[in-house]
Amino acid sequence: MADEDGLRTRRRLLGQGLALGTGLLLSGRARAQQPDPPRLDSGRSQFILVRPRTAVAPLRLQDMSGKDATLAPKPGHVTLVNFWATWCPACKTDLPTLAALERTPLQRLDVWTICADRRDIRTIRRYAQQVTMPRASFADPHAQATNPTNPDASAFALPAMPITYLIGTGGLIEGYITGAPEWLSPPGQALLRYYLDLPAA
Repeated sequence: MADEDGLRTRRRLLGQGLALGTGLLLSGRARAQQPDPPRLDSGRSQFILVRPRTAVAPLRLQDMSGKDATLAPKPGHVTLVNFWATWCPACKTDLPTLAALERTPLQRLDVWTICADRRDIRTIRRYAQQVTMPRASFADPHAQATNPTNPDASAFALPAMPITYLIGTGGLIEGYITGAPEWLSPPGQALLRYYLDLPAA
């Protein structure tokens, strides 16, 4: 009788172990097979996934006061890294939209803007006085984010202007969109929430 009880106990534990293992396997598959992100269009462009995803090393930039600043994505945060130029008409629409995005209730969303055509912070600051800018706006005097003489050494490619890269909660570049997307629109908000809801690992 004791042997039969022991056998039933072992079978029950084995069944529980198999169920747990199956649950973990399915959970892992669900994470690996995340649905595609919501579609976000911007005129003739749309959000493009970057594969393979790459990590973003800390960037040594210069803030609007002329001080060096080292930026790195925060774990668990989504970071939009926007590149703009002083000659770019669409940037005059894009930058105020990004500034407005900072005032939305979205948590764990960071916005960086980096001037891609000027290294002189005084020139950039004069431009910024005429356009509503996000709080975290920078120059790239050390050519760490963009390197026009050696694009292969750049952290980000700039096929068009403006361009915004999305860094996910795990610190990897997930994708980019060119032009001036409507981040405040339902599709824009849905895309941001999609990445904010993904686990950091």
